[in-house]
Amino acid sequence: MEPCKVVFDLLAWQEAMPGARFKVFGDGRKQMRLLELTSEFVEPDWCEKGHVGFVLQGELEIDFYGKIVRYGEGTGIFIPQGTPTRHKARSITPTVLLFLAEDV
Repeated sequence: MEPCKVVFDLLAWQEAMPGARFKVFGDGRKQMRLLELTSEFVEPDWCEKGHVGFVLQGELEIDFYGKIVRYGEGTGIFIPQGTPTRHKARSITPTVLLFLAEDV
């Protein structure tokens, strides 16, 4: 790859759990992640990590401990880290493709 250029097509998919796979590029402090979720994906625990990203394809639903928010194609995601914004995501289309920029 050229310096400062990430070609996701050249990166291998990594399986996270059933219904979730990703491609990742990072420097140990920050990372970019292409995340694909299918309707098979079930998040086992509440996530308290922060996420900043964009829905590239499909539609996703995020449960913020009882408050459900839908994110359609073209929607940005900005979730601060911590217990007040703990969440679980679920694909409501057969697949959803997200781009995420995250701290490691």
